[in-house]
Order: sequence, then C-alpha cells, then structure tokens
Amino acid sequence: MSEEIVTLVTGGNRGMGLEISRELLQKGQRVIIGSRNLEKGQDTVNELAQEGLKADLVQLDVTDHNSVESAAKSIQDKYGYLSVLINNAGAVFDFRQEPSVVEMDRLHKDFEINYFGLIDVTQQLMPLLQQSKQAKIINISSMMGSKTEALNPESQVYQAVAVGYQSAKAAANMYTVQLAKEMQKKNLNITVNAVDPGMVATEFGGATPDQAKAMGAKPIEEGVSRTVELATDENNDVTATFSNADGPVGW
Repeated sequence: MSEEIVTLVTGGNRGMGLEISRELLQKGQRVIIGSRNLEKGQDTVNELAQEGLKADLVQLDVTDHNSVESAAKSIQDKYGYLSVLINNAGAVFDFRQEPSVVEMDRLHKDFEINYFGLIDVTQQLMPLLQQSKQAKIINISSMMGSKTEALNPESQVYQAVAVGYQSAKAAANMYTVQLAKEMQKKNLNITVNAVDPGMVATEFGGATPDQAKAMGAKPIEEGVSRTVELATDENNDVTATFSNADGPVGW
C-alpha cells in the first residue's frame, strides 16, 4: 500500500494557498492548511467542506517561532511524517518605495515573512520530511526576485520596484539552491524547487482580484499550475529549479 501524501500549505487559507490546497485535495492528497488566524482558517476548511473536500488545519504564523514549533509538533503527533511542504506564505511591504528612501522597518518585514519565516518552517519540518519515503519542498518565489528579469527591458517585471520584497525572494531562491544541493549531497530523497506564479488575480499586495485582473493578472488556476504539477509529480526527480508554467525562470 502506497504512503498517503500529506501536504502542508503555509498561508493556505486564501488566495493562491487556498487554490493550491483545493486542487491538491481534488487530486487525493491529505492537505493541512497553515493559517495565521485560526478562525479564518476554519472558515476556509468549512468552505472546502461545502465543495466535498476535507482539509485539515493548523495554526501557523511563519514569523512566530513558537507558532512554527507548535505546528510542527501537531503534525508530528497526528501524522508522524510530511510528504510535501509548500512555502506559500508571503507578503510585500515596500511596494513602489524607491531604493534610496525605502523604510528599514518595511525591509525587515519583507524578510521576516518571505525569507526568515520560510527557513524557520523548513528547518522545523525537515525531520518530518525525512520520515517520508520521498518528499518535496516547494518555495513560492517570484520573477520579481530574478536579477536576470529585473535587468531585462522586455520583462514584465522590469518596471517593478519593491526592493525589500524582491531581495527577500532572491535570497529565498539562493536558499532553495543550497538546500537542494545539501539534500543531494546527503542522498536524501527530498527535492527543493522554487516556483514563480506570475502576476495572479488575488488580494496579494492589497489589490482586489478584479483590480489585479484589470492590471493584466492571470487567473489563479494558471498561477498555481506549476506548483500543483511539481507537488503531484510521482517521479520526484526535479530539484534545484526556478520555473513557472512557461518553463525555466532566470535566477
């Protein structure tokens, strides 16, 4: 009998996290929704239940180490292992602030959730990932963290300015590469990849989904497609990549 796939989606109670959770549930995975606010998380679980999908829930604030530790212990006690970790929680705090005047507190907030939080969650859940026959870590990054695309006048992110968010995503990309190399060096069957969802019609950045669509954002189903593809890949032989639905993204 094959091992049940147990997946944790951080920031899983809305936006892309919710859609990722929904699609993986539809594909038969056991999905744990990590939600900073337990009440909002329960609302999401109830919403999915009305669609005939049974999701689990854990309180998880990636910027709070005690919350991360508690979530890891809850998953350990209930399941004993974790198959897929999707580091989806993220936020931008310095949108349109120029690099010469960007506020330091906003830079710190960008890094707390998009970089330090991602690493803390990954480290605390690593023992559970190692208990799985094969495991995956998928870090939701952004083309906005690509230096290649930031310098490409033809790129859709060439004009974007959010240096704190962009720097945190670039740092998370390097963590992805180095962790993937460590897993290979130790002969652990754990892949580590970064995914760019692109500009998606969600509430990310303070816009409404309709406002995002008006600015050219693509449907949320398209934004999550590469993540879902990696999360359900039975071969688990792709690692140390940065990609989106169209293929590789320049680091």
